[in-house]
Amino acid sequence: MMTHSSSVDSMPHHELAGPIVATRGLTKHYRDKDILTGVDVDIARNSITGLLGRNGAGKTTLLKIVAGHIRQTSGRVAVLGSEPYDNDAVTSRIAFIRESMSYPDGFRISHALAAARIAYPLWDDAYARTLLDGFELPIDRRIKKLSRGMTSMVGIVIGLASRAPLTLFDEPYLGLDAVARQQFYDLLLADYAVRPRTIVLSTHLIEEIADLLEYVILIDDGRAVVSEDRDRLRDRGHLISGRTSDVGRIVPQRDVLRRETLGGLERVSVDQLDASTRAEAVAAGLDVEPLTLQQLMVALTGRTESPTLEEVAR
Repeated sequence: MMTHSSSVDSMPHHELAGPIVATRGLTKHYRDKDILTGVDVDIARNSITGLLGRNGAGKTTLLKIVAGHIRQTSGRVAVLGSEPYDNDAVTSRIAFIRESMSYPDGFRISHALAAARIAYPLWDDAYARTLLDGFELPIDRRIKKLSRGMTSMVGIVIGLASRAPLTLFDEPYLGLDAVARQQFYDLLLADYAVRPRTIVLSTHLIEEIADLLEYVILIDDGRAVVSEDRDRLRDRGHLISGRTSDVGRIVPQRDVLRRETLGGLERVSVDQLDASTRAEAVAAGLDVEPLTLQQLMVALTGRTESPTLEEVAR
């Protein structure tokens, strides 16, 4: 287990210059269930990273460990160069905003902001009030009386106004309509452009946030399947479609992530398409197109074979 110093400011310069988050062999067990297994990820400083994966994949557990809320069963985690658990010097620089955040009975929005003012050393009260006005949130309203969407907005205000060097958003915008979610994305990008920091967005709305991201971490069944620059990741996946006989002849089975068939036609999702296979596919009259980020994530975590029409009919 890593030891931690009493102050982030006293950490060696080389530690502060590395990734803001680094995990090695990170594992978490609950009773007899493995939630995370051997997770190795780095999160770059001053970046926007998407933490993607199916429900139950282990995303929230990973964020809880990074935020210092729970301790891993084994492996190592360093945030700002130190173990985050039971380390106030580190956790005071982390804002962890969850969709399911709870507040004491009787808490008003003003109380939540007052608590955040104490919790976050870099808190920006003027910016928080600007955000409240933009979201049309009544500061004296009891949080328990708010709709789900408005409660999500309170979390977003706290996360953005915290100015925390590491800000973790775990699906905080559930309950918001498409317009409100876009407002959040626009605010996040505008603030990030002026005051860069590290932001992690855990979400299932992959296509909505794809253009915001610089890095992508994909968690599947407790393991880190992908930890990569978004643009390089987008260049990896391709969709090849055409006659089943041609697709099967040209695309090796080992390279297929996902296969869909319809009569005598077939399309397959592949990873790491090499130049020679691409050229052969095009020469054979097959269609070759890049996968969207969402399509690639589904292919990497989904079943290889999609049901045929005949299977569905049965």
